[in-house]
Amino acid sequence: MNELVRVGMADYKICRPPQYLSTLGLGSCIGVVLYDKKTKWSGMAHVMLPDSTKINHNANRHKFVDTCLSDMLSELLAKGVDKADIVAKIAGGARMFAYTSFNEHLNIGENNIEAARLFLSQHQIPIVAEDVGEFHGRTIEFYPEDGKLHIRAVGKSVSII
Repeated sequence: MNELVRVGMADYKICRPPQYLSTLGLGSCIGVVLYDKKTKWSGMAHVMLPDSTKINHNANRHKFVDTCLSDMLSELLAKGVDKADIVAKIAGGARMFAYTSFNEHLNIGENNIEAARLFLSQHQIPIVAEDVGEFHGRTIEFYPEDGKLHIRAVGKSVSII
């Protein structure tokens, strides 16, 4: 039987089968999954903000795309995952408030998407699937056994990428 590993906001977790990962309520936050098909080691992050260098005196590194993904990648590599075998899937980064169209600095969702793409590009980790942006929140579940990311959003059918 599969065992759920819950990822909270401003958090990440890693696991392998029979465990699977889930996080709730991705609005402007972005969910990033790193996955190694060979070993089945996987990580999921639920990050709130794009850049830790923009905030002083913040004790939670996992709030930010740059530091959270760096920590998650380091932990996967410590488990013996070969960086060349890692791929990524991303979801979330919604534009949750209409007024953000007037000020792109307030569009945290888009900024999170771009920060995740930049981090993954800098680390030569290909994004093999994504469901990002738009105007709705998401809940995601990742199953390391088959590498499928299930995405649920209110009023939409389940998407699997």
